Amino acid sequence: MKLSTPRWWYQRDGRHGRVARTLLKPVSWVWAAATARRIARAAPVDVGVPVISIGNLTVGGSGKTPVAREVLRLVRRQGVDAHALSRGYGGKLTGPLRVDPANHTAADVGDEPLMLSGEAPAWISVDRVTGARAAVEAGARALVLDDAHQNPTLTKTLSLIVVDGETREDEWPFGDGSVFPSGPMREPLAAGLARADAVVVLLPGDSPPADPELLAVFGALPTFIARLEPGRAPPPGPQVGFAGIAKPWKVERALIAAGCELVDFAPFPDHAEYRPEDLAFLADRAAVFDAGLVTTEKDWVRLPPDWRTRVVSWPVAARFEDEAAFSAFLAHSAR
Repeated sequence: MKLSTPRWWYQRDGRHGRVARTLLKPVSWVWAAATARRIARAAPVDVGVPVISIGNLTVGGSGKTPVAREVLRLVRRQGVDAHALSRGYGGKLTGPLRVDPANHTAADVGDEPLMLSGEAPAWISVDRVTGARAAVEAGARALVLDDAHQNPTLTKTLSLIVVDGETREDEWPFGDGSVFPSGPMREPLAAGLARADAVVVLLPGDSPPADPELLAVFGALPTFIARLEPGRAPPPGPQVGFAGIAKPWKVERALIAAGCELVDFAPFPDHAEYRPEDLAFLADRAAVFDAGLVTTEKDWVRLPPDWRTRVVSWPVAARFEDEAAFSAFLAHSAR
């Protein structure tokens, strides 16, 4: 059973969830040590093409997949045949294989590779090296790795860290700095930043400018600001929203900011598999409010086919505030 993200993870004040944090600390030490040991012992493989890693330092909710999709778009616009490569989290297939959105489902390959396949050829492989070689043999002239900062198996030309820039309502992307499961971090902040070449701070479309205190955390690392922009307006009329992502409350907030007449919102765990009882619950809430149903692209692709006609997918895209500067950085760093 998947569990929802504790919201106290993203509070800097360690008094939130104090008992849980304390009890889980020993597990966090083991997790951090295992991650550091795995990275230190790795012998990365060079597959002969530029490899751009899009990753994060937390266990979810930073917006790395929209950033990966935008990086793919920008690199391909420069005339480079870039392919996406993911391990296919949430899918039953191990690869290596190229995602075919006409035949594969999220249950096969995972929701994020399906999303990326709309922008460029996308591959999944539990073994990243094998997947990278398959993509290169198929013609890839650059690889964009989704969620790979803690995966050391490939030689990376460029490592980008995506950070959720939302700091309203006492939110902080790194919480109190605790490593999973006593906090949201995959590894200590300093260790993760030491392997990064640049940071992408991703802000909601309605957010004020990035918090200077947050930007100061990254020191001399090149830092680029991007915003999540709706692909279209939310559907008209009363709506029941739902989302199974790491920070579902951000979807609720974004829908309201975009003008959605949101009458109810149901959060689900990240990468939730929508069971018949979940769908019955959503149908009941929509009936109670005489409302439509709206969700994210990532959730929509996980719905059963017959439900996709009943639910509106609300797409968002990452767009860089200074796209020209970021594109130039990509071109210089990943050639």
